Amino acid sequence: MKRIAIQGEIGSFHDITAHRYYEGEQMQIVCCSTFEEVFDNMKQDPTMIGIMAIENTIAGSLLHNYELLRESGCTIVGEHKTHISHCLCALPGQKIEELTEVHSHPVALAQCYKYLSRHQNLKMVEDEDTAGSAKWIAENNLKGVAALCHADAAKLYGLEVLENNVEDNPHNFTRFLVLSNPAKADFLRALNEANKSSIVFSLPHEEGSLSQVLSILSFYRINLTKIQSLPIIGREWEYLFYVDVTYDNLTRYRQSIDAITPLTRDLVILGEYKAD
Repeated sequence: MKRIAIQGEIGSFHDITAHRYYEGEQMQIVCCSTFEEVFDNMKQDPTMIGIMAIENTIAGSLLHNYELLRESGCTIVGEHKTHISHCLCALPGQKIEELTEVHSHPVALAQCYKYLSRHQNLKMVEDEDTAGSAKWIAENNLKGVAALCHADAAKLYGLEVLENNVEDNPHNFTRFLVLSNPAKADFLRALNEANKSSIVFSLPHEEGSLSQVLSILSFYRINLTKIQSLPIIGREWEYLFYVDVTYDNLTRYRQSIDAITPLTRDLVILGEYKAD
């Protein structure tokens, strides 16, 4: 049975993603309040798997999670892109006009801003988790309070869905990473099926240093799918570059990594895995 650490409660999008990625498998979900707690659990139990959101098609990248991943030493063994759909739910028997507050994760509130602005009776209150908001309302029997969460979470906690699909943009997806202790990574992935890699490196503060790296990747026909830069604390105007690439030939990909390594500083392969 797999033990999987997630940020959020049962019924959250992390929980939903875990069950979709490992569909049909037995698992124990370990709920954590923060992403830092996810990595702490993985450190204490090297067999534990972690699932962590890394970017959203509307809200963008979760920048802090990039740093947590690099500092943790964990390996990416997979990814899953989950469609994000929110419902407005409350205790059974209530009407939208009777509600005074709506609780959810700040990103979920932002993703439903246009809908919520049409209901000015609803004061938006930020919580740690979408499903956690639903759980809190149910456990405390709170009337007049709504939650934004997935419809499955509303059902799980006995709340009534007042309106479904209330997100402002239906093209709302979050990319989640599946993480492992490096020593256990090869038991959770098939490298012969890998066609995507995530790497991080810094560069000399010299003209053209990044373009040289990108030119080499292009020469080896490696497809750059994402690049994210973050400042290096204490080193003014120097950056870490988090890069995702896809490839259809493992040998050519490995050659490209060998070719760019002398041009970079502290290059680390965060994971080689199958793209979703």
